[in-house]
Amino acid sequence: QVQLVESGGGLVQPGGSLRLSCAASGFTFSIYAMRWYRQAPGKVRELVAHISTYGGTTNYADSVKGRFTISRDNAKNTVYLQMSNLKPEDTAVYFCNAFRAVNGYNYWGQGTQVTVSS
Repeated sequence: QVQLVESGGGLVQPGGSLRLSCAASGFTFSIYAMRWYRQAPGKVRELVAHISTYGGTTNYADSVKGRFTISRDNAKNTVYLQMSNLKPEDTAVYFCNAFRAVNGYNYWGQGTQVTVSS
């Protein structure tokens, strides 16, 4: 059974930091690119960060460049999103996604809420 379980969300003040984790099971984690998406109320889900299978390539949305860092540990089947200098506009539900381009397989986690507010 495929599972992606996010954790690490919560309430943080502007300028603060959080680290999200996504633990994967039920599939071969190391051959999937991993992504973090987010969805704020009333808005479409947007891609925040992407990391290739072995971490050699990362990409970020312009809105988070220089503040967020995506990483992965294939030995632990886990992907991370380190978020720093958080802003109120970062408030959203953050979702973990596993994607394999060669066959189009696509798995989602249930999401974790991040709220940035004073």
